[in-house]
Amino acid sequence: MLQTRPEKNWHSMSADTVFSELKTSMAGISEDEAALRLRTYGPNCLPAPARKGFLRRFFSHFNNLLIYVLLGAALITGLLQHWVDTGVILAVVIVNAIIGFAQEGKAERAMDAIRHMLAPRAAVLRNNQRLTVEGEKLVPGDIVLIEAGDKVPADLRLLKTHGLQVQEAILTGESIPVEKHTDPVNTDTPLGDRSCLAYSGTTVTNGQGVGIVVATAAETEIGHISGMLASVETLTTPLVEQMGFFAKWLALFILAVAALIFAFGLFVLQHNFNELFMAIVGLSVAAIPAGLPAVLTITLAVGAQAMARRNAIVRRLPAIETLGSVSVICTDKTGTLTRNEMCVATVVTGAQRYEVEGEGYEPRGEVMLGNAPVAMSAPNPLQELARVAVLCNDAELRKEEGNWLVEGDPMEGALLAFAAKAGMNSEEVRKLWTRTDIIPFDAQHKFMASLNHNHENHALIAVKGAPEQVLAMCKTYRSEDGGCEPLMETYWRQKTEEVAALGQRVLALATKEVKPEHTVLEHSDVKGTMTLLGLVGLIDPPRQEAITSVAECRGAGIRVKMITGDHVATAKAIGQQIGLQRPNKALTGVDIDNLNDAALAAEVLKVDIFARNRPEHKLRLVTALQAHDMTVAMTGDGVNDAPALKRADVGIAMGRGGTEAAKEASELVLADDNFASIGAAVREGRTVYDNIKKVISWTLPTNAGEASTIIVALLFGMVLPITPIQILWVNLITAVTLGIALAFEPTEENTMHRPPRLRDQPLLTSVLVWHITLVSTLFLCGVFGIYTYAIQQHYSLELARTMAMNTLVVMEIFHLFFIRNMYGTSLTWKAVRGTKVVWMAVIMVTLGQFAITYVPLLQEVFATEAVPLFDGILIVAIGVALFAIIEIEKQMRIRLSRQTQSFTARENS
Repeated sequence: MLQTRPEKNWHSMSADTVFSELKTSMAGISEDEAALRLRTYGPNCLPAPARKGFLRRFFSHFNNLLIYVLLGAALITGLLQHWVDTGVILAVVIVNAIIGFAQEGKAERAMDAIRHMLAPRAAVLRNNQRLTVEGEKLVPGDIVLIEAGDKVPADLRLLKTHGLQVQEAILTGESIPVEKHTDPVNTDTPLGDRSCLAYSGTTVTNGQGVGIVVATAAETEIGHISGMLASVETLTTPLVEQMGFFAKWLALFILAVAALIFAFGLFVLQHNFNELFMAIVGLSVAAIPAGLPAVLTITLAVGAQAMARRNAIVRRLPAIETLGSVSVICTDKTGTLTRNEMCVATVVTGAQRYEVEGEGYEPRGEVMLGNAPVAMSAPNPLQELARVAVLCNDAELRKEEGNWLVEGDPMEGALLAFAAKAGMNSEEVRKLWTRTDIIPFDAQHKFMASLNHNHENHALIAVKGAPEQVLAMCKTYRSEDGGCEPLMETYWRQKTEEVAALGQRVLALATKEVKPEHTVLEHSDVKGTMTLLGLVGLIDPPRQEAITSVAECRGAGIRVKMITGDHVATAKAIGQQIGLQRPNKALTGVDIDNLNDAALAAEVLKVDIFARNRPEHKLRLVTALQAHDMTVAMTGDGVNDAPALKRADVGIAMGRGGTEAAKEASELVLADDNFASIGAAVREGRTVYDNIKKVISWTLPTNAGEASTIIVALLFGMVLPITPIQILWVNLITAVTLGIALAFEPTEENTMHRPPRLRDQPLLTSVLVWHITLVSTLFLCGVFGIYTYAIQQHYSLELARTMAMNTLVVMEIFHLFFIRNMYGTSLTWKAVRGTKVVWMAVIMVTLGQFAITYVPLLQEVFATEAVPLFDGILIVAIGVALFAIIEIEKQMRIRLSRQTQSFTARENS
């Protein structure tokens, strides 16, 4: 078995020794060997964090104020030998604990799934072929390729580096990135100075490197100090904390009121102590919304799972709340609004313009000059351009299940496909021209250059990059006869604009012959001395679903702004196709640099396209938008996007093409890099927020109605219309059914036709306070009304109370159907039809009520009697009347609000 412990001192070994120890080579291990080693060493992931034991987790759910009150009440009722009441109270406590315990386990499983979905991917060489594999499947001996923005997936002994710098703060505390090299160091070299090792969990900030995996999972350095890493995200949000705080103070208020009423009833009204105490217990249980925080958490967890099904992975649950108020989405273009399936469509040389046919990455298609295909068998100016496209390129094309896929950058894959159409065999060219050195692409200098030598003792530099950058590097251009002519900047800039106006991304390709002894490539080698070969225009067609989603966002009052590094004309063309609100105006990075913060804040509302932007411009744009109290969602994929993603109200990282640094700074990760998934996530965010409001709007009025029934009876010295044990039963059966059912409510039809909610909009609005007052009053009237009717009919006290209890439950059911449609009418077939979850909850509650009303054994326990058929119909009629009254009130309120808005609009105009 291979020895891969860090104590092996890989940092002091030569590369040859490391290869020997790990039984591998620069070509990498085979797939079969990788599978064998994976079984031996296990997956490359850190052990799950320690969790509380079963009993400790269960009993932790008894640790809150309400439970202490209920346990105290159970103890006293037990001493008073009210065993049935004691049993019901304990049942309420235990059921609440079981629900919380089950939800905690569900939350842990959800976070486990999220950690798995966010597992980093790594580029490896196996059998001398570049592959992308899940980080969990890396094994000792794998050859791994890393570049700027990547998180190092395992402990690596570096074999090749080019300007490689790694941020190792999580291991060493040093905030400055460390330069990496390949030379071994002394055995006793401290961890922070082992420059030939790259450690798992650290982040590459600059350059490129190749390394061999020497340790995975718990054997890595970070595995040994995993306790220092950030703990797993907990399923809590500011909203849940706010509601927990609200419930706590409401509980204290109710207990204070209960104590005063108890004293008044005992010393003033001279009530029996036992009966009065049980009434106060019922009052406390009825008034405190004990299950509200748990139901809110369930609602958020359900929302997170719904988003995951739509390829939006929630890393931090507070983002779900925030998504409901997003008013502007700043999105990247490539791969998000477009398909990210680049293909070369246009080629411009010194005298001609060619059109390239074909789709995607398939290396087949004609190159057309006018209406005639170009014969690739004869020499033509495209061949040298195609050679540069192959040499200055890190991608590979491969065919998988009949489809051509690119390993690496999509743009580079498109260049390889074009080279094949131009008659160039990429594999043969790369074998003939060996790469000696490279200047990797960087957002700062906007080009890539490679130095290549062939077997005939020739050497050349190949360059590709942004046209304005490459033009500045060129002195001449290649003419149609193969000679060199002085560069005509005006001509080439005009051609660049023409191609970009077609919605194509434009690249310039250049070359330069150098002496064979030239083996090191510096920036000075390419400045002002290159020969321009031509321009290529690449298209990346818009996603049809993105066009639909942008239109939906506009209908929802959400501005969509595109931020891209592409040419201005390209960005405008795509913006026009996508359907942005203002596609004809754009700000460039240079424009932004020339604006101060106040001027940018003024301009940012007038512009929806930001082109030729560097990642650092995103941070200023986010800040400028937030200055207008807008809630900003920002997409990003690069390590330099992290500050803007963190600053945004909702940071959204790309799951496929995004770096790990971007994902860590984000609240949301798009598994498919598709803008349509953002629109779907906003829809789900609004749905979750609506459902939270529904839960609160259902819970608070029903609790207030139950409590007011007892309070009124005690204050006026009346006989309780519902016994304490019956109140306990109602709370038990409805809290675990009707309340939770609202967490699964589907999206309302008009959800994406409403403007975004304000960032500071409180949950307890004046409308909700009025609703609580109205509904609790109607509950009070309904319960006392049916109770008074029963007494006047000379029914027994037990039957009167049974009718009152059933009336309370029926009104809660009808109130549930009303709350399901907060923004529209509830008098539709779709609203009445409900959902499976709602009807399951209603059926469970109904069966429970029938059981305690008609089953003799339960009649003895809950002091109930069978309700006659006519009176049962009357009880249902009271529920219908409640529904009608609050529905009429809602429609009147909606109509009045519309009239007010219409009048305000006319006044403003």
